[in-house]
Amino acid sequence: MNRRQFLRAAGGAVAAAGIPAIVPSSALGLNGRIAPSNRITLGFIGMGAQNTGHWGACLHAEDAQALACCDVDGLRRDYFQKSANDYYASESPSGRTKGCGAYGDFRDLLAREDIDAVVIATPDHWHAIAAIMACEAGKDVYCEKPLSLTIREARAMVEAARRNGRVFQTGSQQRSSANFRFACEMVRSGRIGKMHTVHVNVGGPSGPCDLPPQTPPKTLDWDMWLGPAPWRPFHTVLCPAFPSGFPPWRRYRDYSGGGMTDWGAHHFDIAQWGLGMDESGPVEIIPPDGKDVERLTYRYANGVVMYHGGAAGPAGVEFIGTEGRVLVNRGYLETDPADIMKEPTSPDEVNLYRSPGHHQDWFDCIRTRRRPICDVEIGCRSATVCHLGNIAYWTKQPFRWDPEKEEIIDNPAASRWLSRPMREPWVL
Repeated sequence: MNRRQFLRAAGGAVAAAGIPAIVPSSALGLNGRIAPSNRITLGFIGMGAQNTGHWGACLHAEDAQALACCDVDGLRRDYFQKSANDYYASESPSGRTKGCGAYGDFRDLLAREDIDAVVIATPDHWHAIAAIMACEAGKDVYCEKPLSLTIREARAMVEAARRNGRVFQTGSQQRSSANFRFACEMVRSGRIGKMHTVHVNVGGPSGPCDLPPQTPPKTLDWDMWLGPAPWRPFHTVLCPAFPSGFPPWRRYRDYSGGGMTDWGAHHFDIAQWGLGMDESGPVEIIPPDGKDVERLTYRYANGVVMYHGGAAGPAGVEFIGTEGRVLVNRGYLETDPADIMKEPTSPDEVNLYRSPGHHQDWFDCIRTRRRPICDVEIGCRSATVCHLGNIAYWTKQPFRWDPEKEEIIDNPAASRWLSRPMREPWVL
């Protein structure tokens, strides 16, 4: 008997015994609401700035219910556990809605059979292990972008999701924006003619960490925060008590790829979508050399050239073709000529996946078992573009890339960055 069958059976037993009960309409699924017994039950792993947003959205979602949170810092665990329990107590005064558990080790959360899916928003170096273990535990996954710390990790995450039949949404939520979808539909429908150039404006690569040692707070399990990353002393920049805004650990190579993988997982993702490269990628990557090559350059097999714009480039993503251009960013869409965007995409043009919202799309796909708008394969390919750019920056060497075999061709120095060693006992 599963969780939902048990609840139905228990309700029938109460009725058969003639016990009167005052049950709020939300518990019965009346007034258009989904009963708690049929909501998607969620666990949240990594309660930093990004999961704070997911937590608020999912806590109030009709389709879902938060059953657990996990963080290596006890202060965060206590805060989010209390916020959920307070909310559910107000929603269901009878106490019929379950409370929220709190864990310091995500493996204890994954062991719960009553959790359907997890939302992972840890630092990037934890994404692969947590997501793969979630798939193996039979949980569907929403994993923040960038999907992984390395290219090999990203592919392992795809394989785990497919092997276990999991619905896996990558958190590159611009795909769920009508603005970005329309921009890519116009480009792919040929409204700017034959596309030849793309500009992507995001930050640069991450670098080594040289922060001085500090004493970690007593509420923090610092060794668990590091996990598979190389050991180093604690510093509050890496793990502030209640972070907000740009995560400072993203500046450091052991934990992230910097701006290239932060905003890059958004804007390079849109570039891939507009290019129709969701299952492929560039074939050559050339770093700036201070002479002939001014900016990081990607070349695709179809002849399109993509530049990492940096601070001097256009805001967002700019597609340029033989007959016009499309520039798109959050809250902004511009075309030249201006009339390119006056008409919506017609049925005989390219019409892309229309998402009802990034969380709702994930919930809907969990119920139908379809692949979501930013499926793990898409997240893998977009993260790979970001990682390839970082490898070129770090090695200062141009190289060729085989997007089918996912191998760097004839460049051992660059190939070494395809994966990273993990600190024991952590392995993929």
